[in-house]
Amino acid sequence: MRTEARYSHLNGEEFLIVHRRDLWKEVQKIIADVDAAVCRTKVSKEKTKTGRLLYSPKELNAAFKTGFKSHGWSERRNTFWVTKDQDLLRSIYTLSVDDQKLAIEKAGHELIMSYNQTDFVKERVAVEVQLGKYAFVAHDIFVKHLSFYVSNIIDVGIEILPMKSLEREMSSGVPYYERDLLNIIRQGRGVPAVPLVIMGVAP
Repeated sequence: MRTEARYSHLNGEEFLIVHRRDLWKEVQKIIADVDAAVCRTKVSKEKTKTGRLLYSPKELNAAFKTGFKSHGWSERRNTFWVTKDQDLLRSIYTLSVDDQKLAIEKAGHELIMSYNQTDFVKERVAVEVQLGKYAFVAHDIFVKHLSFYVSNIIDVGIEILPMKSLEREMSSGVPYYERDLLNIIRQGRGVPAVPLVIMGVAP
């Protein structure tokens, strides 16, 4: 696959070029090594695309996973405790997971364990490949990447999305770079408060 477009938010790409140059080249190589042609296996049953041979999100994801795993990238969870008291949550968010638990117990509130999970992390860089439903992109960017950044687990996040040209050859409901680029830009220059690189890929 090729990277057709990319957007650097809060100097995400600049950070990679200066501080993680080899890793940044590695990400681009992993993308380039994905053979989209062999992933065009899904026969559509949708009314507007019946019988058309489409790119399979499942197989594309598997190809990306193979590439990232082979270069030492691994899944990562960020576990934390939550409760209904907003003031308490604000005061404990930056604490360790054990201290969060103790603070909620001491306050007498219900303990609820939760976590965020990201696809690939290496050397404080997180990568999410989003080829599923378009609603998941906002969760990746405004929840996953931001949570890992605020928790000091990563310095920058990378979101890999299909270009519109690829999305047209996939099932309905898939995200595409051009739309999510607008979704980020219209939030203003400082939102979300995490350095990101949004990458649009195509066969």
